[in-house]
Amino acid sequence: MRIDAFLRESPMFVVNRAARRFESLTARVLAADGLGFIEALVLAALFFEAPRQVKPSQLAETFSTTRGNLSHCISSLEAKGFLQRKIDPGDARAYLLTLKPQGRRCALRVIAALDRLQKDFESEIGKTTLAEMLHSIHKLETRATAR
Repeated sequence: MRIDAFLRESPMFVVNRAARRFESLTARVLAADGLGFIEALVLAALFFEAPRQVKPSQLAETFSTTRGNLSHCISSLEAKGFLQRKIDPGDARAYLLTLKPQGRRCALRVIAALDRLQKDFESEIGKTTLAEMLHSIHKLETRATAR
């Protein structure tokens, strides 16, 4: 199609297409545990932050997602028995999140799976090229949010 040349040179199209493909890839990788990508990141973050408890708002900010999206993920993970939320004793309006034992085991599987993907990407294009690409994407993202 005539638009093909534009699409090959469009960072917005290429990043969007890559995001859809990465989403599909992570869905396959995380399918055994029935997790979405953000759910997997929540488990990994809680694992690495332990024993410190984490507020959902911290995760939403870290993952650049909405509190509503994160609330949905937390409810799903709680229903699966992976985490628990407790009322923050310092602020009764807020929750603190911690992993349950089953969540810790799942987090370890998630971390291993994401680490394998990272190693595959580094092996495919090299650590330096990957770092440069990420730097370029971050620059474009910053430019897009400044508009």
